[in-house]
Amino acid sequence: MIGKKRAKSLPGDAVLAGCFDTDLERGASFAREFGTECFQNLDELLRINDLKAVIVATRHDSLAPIGAKVLEHGINLFLEKPGGLNLKELDAITSIAEQRKLHLHIGYNHLFHPALLKVREIAKRQDFGKIMFIRARYGHGGRLGYENEWRADKKLSGGGELIDQGTHLIDIALDLLGDLSVDYAATPNYFWKMHLEDNAFLSLKNSSGSIAFLHASCTEWKNMFSLEVYGEYGKLDVAGLGGSYGTETLTHYTMLPEMGPPNSMQWEFEGEDESWNIELESFIQDINNGTFKSDNSKSSKKVLEIVEEIYERNNR
Repeated sequence: MIGKKRAKSLPGDAVLAGCFDTDLERGASFAREFGTECFQNLDELLRINDLKAVIVATRHDSLAPIGAKVLEHGINLFLEKPGGLNLKELDAITSIAEQRKLHLHIGYNHLFHPALLKVREIAKRQDFGKIMFIRARYGHGGRLGYENEWRADKKLSGGGELIDQGTHLIDIALDLLGDLSVDYAATPNYFWKMHLEDNAFLSLKNSSGSIAFLHASCTEWKNMFSLEVYGEYGKLDVAGLGGSYGTETLTHYTMLPEMGPPNSMQWEFEGEDESWNIELESFIQDINNGTFKSDNSKSSKKVLEIVEEIYERNNR
């Protein structure tokens, strides 16, 4: 599903040169849908002439091994989040990219949603003030047999809901608040019959004491996304991500000198989710221009550092 989203999001000047899937039938179906060639193995794909980049959209256990092979062939890499099963795997990937001076981007598309782009813009303004704290929730309700899928097997996923949707929330919190440390975390299992967490509750804080209170859940039943950013002089409230998560909206509440009910302004973002397009385009622009603006390896490693600390604390 994510591979198809990425393929549909390629900018017009990019050519999809080929694909590979260990399920050859699925690979052939993908090739037919996108008018490209399906290769019988990864090595054949990596031998395509003048190949500029490879997008790896697989299970978590395959990300680092395939990503390393791509980089060792001297090819730029767009690697889906979280970039590996653990920090050690992602560390190895980033080291290869640095040594070979190749472009690397970990696919955290949420920061490129229009509401999030607007939040990042407003939160930097002087009239918003210092961010005091943020509160974010992200969840879905699973599906029949969810406890038997690959995400319920730590050897394939690296963890439960924390390393799944929770990493998106941590990535957003790092972007807004800078370097963060773990203050409190709980990773219980309430409903799904699996040995991994189906909910993650965490409190992260930066050096000035600003807090990110985050909750990721696969017992949400109705898909939802909510982000609230509280500044000294106002509040930003994001709801929805489009599709089954509801229309994406951003409301900016501005405090008045006399306090009381704030002024408010709302933006509604309908239509196709452009975050996939914007993220990929920034990566491809870097390749074309020889710049590294889209390199998010440092923050992606910090995400997994936080995840690992929480798992160690909670024996997950």
